[in-house]
Amino acid sequence: MNKHYYITTPIYYINDVPHIGHAYTTIAADIMARFKRICEYDVFFLTGTDEHGQKVEKAAQMQGIHPRELADRTVHRFIDLWNTLNISNTGFIRTTEERHRKVVQHIFEKAFERGDIYLGSYEDWYCVPCESYFTELQLKNGVHCPDCHRPTEKLKEESYFFKLSNYEDRLLKLLERQNDFILPEIRFNEVASFIKGGLRDLSVSRTSFTWGIPVSMNTNHVVYVWFDALANYISGIGFLEDDDLFNTFWPCDAHLIGKDILRFHAVYWPSFLISVGIPVPKHIFAHGWWTIEGQKMSKSLGNVIDPNEIVEQYGVDEFRFFLFREVPFGLDGDFSKNAILHRVNGDLANDFGNLVSRSATMIGKFQKGKIGEPEKKGGTDEYVEAQIRSLTDRYCKDMEVFSYYKALQHIFEITSTLNKYIDTEAPWKLAKENDPRVKTVLYNLWNGIRIAAMLIYPFMPKKSQSIWNAIGVRKPIENIHFDEERVFYHTDNIAEIGKVAPIFPRIEG
Repeated sequence: MNKHYYITTPIYYINDVPHIGHAYTTIAADIMARFKRICEYDVFFLTGTDEHGQKVEKAAQMQGIHPRELADRTVHRFIDLWNTLNISNTGFIRTTEERHRKVVQHIFEKAFERGDIYLGSYEDWYCVPCESYFTELQLKNGVHCPDCHRPTEKLKEESYFFKLSNYEDRLLKLLERQNDFILPEIRFNEVASFIKGGLRDLSVSRTSFTWGIPVSMNTNHVVYVWFDALANYISGIGFLEDDDLFNTFWPCDAHLIGKDILRFHAVYWPSFLISVGIPVPKHIFAHGWWTIEGQKMSKSLGNVIDPNEIVEQYGVDEFRFFLFREVPFGLDGDFSKNAILHRVNGDLANDFGNLVSRSATMIGKFQKGKIGEPEKKGGTDEYVEAQIRSLTDRYCKDMEVFSYYKALQHIFEITSTLNKYIDTEAPWKLAKENDPRVKTVLYNLWNGIRIAAMLIYPFMPKKSQSIWNAIGVRKPIENIHFDEERVFYHTDNIAEIGKVAPIFPRIEG
């Protein structure tokens, strides 16, 4: 296996309660990781937790415990959720790990040695929840944070600064050279506009709190949480520890993030990397936000979606499917229970599930549970095979660029084609008339369902295996080779096929 792929999520604040936004990014990365694996890539998929900063320090003080104890207690909320959601991450990085501390201090020192970091003082308006400074012009109503809208406070402190102002031209040249560096295009344009507006030097250390990685040449300072956090993408892949691993997978193929942290990833991170001579990532994909029945998700409104509750009510794979079937990845989406019911009962139970049940029953009844060699072609046989081949091609192209919504559309075009094929060709009539074409029709249905299940596997890893089991396929779907399975073929190596329990039971509202 000589093809490699490295994909990441952001690392998540451990004092946050995992919600639909965390699940969305992480499932999105898992979908691509699974797709690449069946396409015979060696995949490294990294996620983790951000465990430093003033917010964590204050939360620990309120509970009367050390910040590390708070981190150790709360990190399992994320680990447990990823297990529940069937996330197949390769690595998990915590910013409190020793391997991470070494990397952060190394790149800070290197940027300092190259003249990109200098000591100065900082006075501006500071937002504790966002751990960011803002100018007075940026504030809302003179005092509120422009991002989270909470009150800010005026702070002055000694700080190390990164010479971000020196990187305007280099960043613009990067965007010109690599026009798919930031996806989707609307986010690319936002970043280009931000850079052209002028960049200020960036404060990269703090003295107002102690819970962080010390600046090695001046331990009165701790490294600014974003300089610290962004380095996880290299500390989690062996930088300074495992050269073979790091050189195999870096530069990263895709950082998946929410649009609210685009500036940190698309402006600060490449600048830090260029400063210390490390290649920049290939792509940054910034997705949209979820509202809840038309309202912004917030604790004060009591409408924060707990993924564990949704999974308990609707199922793991159904939740994973809904998030990417409902709205194009990259745009904002609205979550409602009516919408998930519509997708589960319509797309899954009525379209896909009914197709599997009808086809398996007919194969059991008319072919004694086996797939025969196609003997005679006619009707729409050749059209069906050509259509599935074409839709599979389009699915692959869309998956490569994170167009998950379109990729899922192609799968349901396949199921629609197969359902119409049953109605048009009426296999029960062919069987009653002893027409040998019944073998061809059922052979095409079996292959079409097998391929459609393979295509939906990255989104629904457990249900796709259930579909394969229902049509007698004896292989574990996660270990297949995509190019071998995307073609129509005949095999005797299948379990007996017959009437099956519903793969996607209808859910009552």
